[in-house]
Amino acid sequence: MPTPNPAALEFLLSRRSRPAKTLTLPVPTRAQLEPILTAAARTPDHGKLEPWRFIVLEKAALDRLAGVVTRLGETLGYAPDKVEKNTKQFSDGNLAVVVVAAPVDNEKVPHIEQIYSAGAVCLSLLNAALASGWGANWLSGWISHDRTFCEAELGLAAHEQIAGIIHIGTETSAPPERPRPDVDAITDWVSA
Repeated sequence: MPTPNPAALEFLLSRRSRPAKTLTLPVPTRAQLEPILTAAARTPDHGKLEPWRFIVLEKAALDRLAGVVTRLGETLGYAPDKVEKNTKQFSDGNLAVVVVAAPVDNEKVPHIEQIYSAGAVCLSLLNAALASGWGANWLSGWISHDRTFCEAELGLAAHEQIAGIIHIGTETSAPPERPRPDVDAITDWVSA
């Protein structure tokens, strides 16, 4: 018979991301962030390849990157509102963790499974931050897929990509609950 963990299940059933724009100071210290990163790194990882890594962006880095995003978005001809939305992700943030998908060549574990693992790290990081009492939000946007930004500003290798940018801070307001999927509508039971 399994040993249930009702508190963990209740957390997962009621967890709610906090909009990044509502997160403020204080943010976790390095010592407070380490167990959150450790929990995130305990994600499913076929072959024990660790096909992901973290880049922690503190306030000064976020401010610098906001300027880069603005200039790059304007150069690429994106609509001003699209540029502003991604710029604010950085300028309004106080701490963010970039989860980098870094797949490795392995004959037993396809790259796609390694990318899925990086996505699982994002969710684990988000949930670990929330479980630690912080507000957190998983963002991306066009800038996350721009190779110039990824390589020149974050030092990603050509085979790496951003899986997500997890903003962490003190929540100032809880958003209203939103509609959740109808599990019966998205589940097929196969018995034979």
